[in-house]
Amino acid sequence: MAHEVRIVTEAELRNVITLDLTAVEVVEQAFAALASGAVVMPPVLSMELAAANGEVDVKTAYIPGFDGFAIKVSPGFFDNPKLGLPSLNGLMILLSAKTGLVEAVFLDNGYLTDIRTAAAGAVAARHLAPAEVETAGVIGTGVQARLQLQAAHLVRPFSRALIHGRNAEHAARCAEDVARVLGIETEVVGDAAALVAQSQLVITTTPARTPVISADWLHSGLHITAMGSDQHGKNEIDPKALVLADAYVCDRVSQCEKMGELRAAIDAGCWSGKQPAELGQVITGVSVGRSHEDDITICDLTGTGAQDTAIATHVRNIIGDAGTSISARA
Repeated sequence: MAHEVRIVTEAELRNVITLDLTAVEVVEQAFAALASGAVVMPPVLSMELAAANGEVDVKTAYIPGFDGFAIKVSPGFFDNPKLGLPSLNGLMILLSAKTGLVEAVFLDNGYLTDIRTAAAGAVAARHLAPAEVETAGVIGTGVQARLQLQAAHLVRPFSRALIHGRNAEHAARCAEDVARVLGIETEVVGDAAALVAQSQLVITTTPARTPVISADWLHSGLHITAMGSDQHGKNEIDPKALVLADAYVCDRVSQCEKMGELRAAIDAGCWSGKQPAELGQVITGVSVGRSHEDDITICDLTGTGAQDTAIATHVRNIIGDAGTSISARA
């Protein structure tokens, strides 16, 4: 017996889904589901290809009540730009949760991952950042630097953005793009410490293996979302900062202790062994995030398979007849 499999390209996906409050709500619901304890989400399959300066992650999750689940393959080969190729690509496969049959293949080249990752940053800002944010800063100048600011602006409409990066030209281009998209004052800051000092919300979007934020820079009313540490060995935040924060929150503790900022704090001997809260628990009220406006909060985002299943299912529900259908043998 044959069944139909829908093949959807990146261009077609860009026509049906964008980074907006609907995408944020979809991802927030995925985190809330994680807090229920009913989600089936295996550990991330992660492979580093040091010889090619590359890495590959495979993520998946089944969320009860969803009639499908996604398997996402996400390669990052960081020397590709020298070859005129993008550093990130990948795809998502959506399968039926009832039969296991492939229902759709999204050839998104990482676009859906970009959307769901930025949306997760917005969820973190919504539940952990101060109620009023005037200045937001980002350390990093890539796609996620732009999207994370765009996403955060949806839930905390700040009037000023600061950009810091190792490459001044890249930082300037990032600032121009952010200013154009958000229509706000945007400035390149050469000193990361100065960026943190002036911001109420800071996002780190780097592949750093040594901290880009020092614990000495923490100040009252600061929220940090760290989303770059998604492989063992990466580290954006001074491990001591996690201990000093009034609230340190993980997207998934079991992932953060292996590949996130928590892993670095454990390796440095800074972490006492207490169980951090998870973002879904803060969303559902099981755990407390920000108690006071002058609290210091940190959210550690390593990226979860639940986000991938949520965004892929959402796309399938709105895609309509877009894409190409092929007949596959069951």
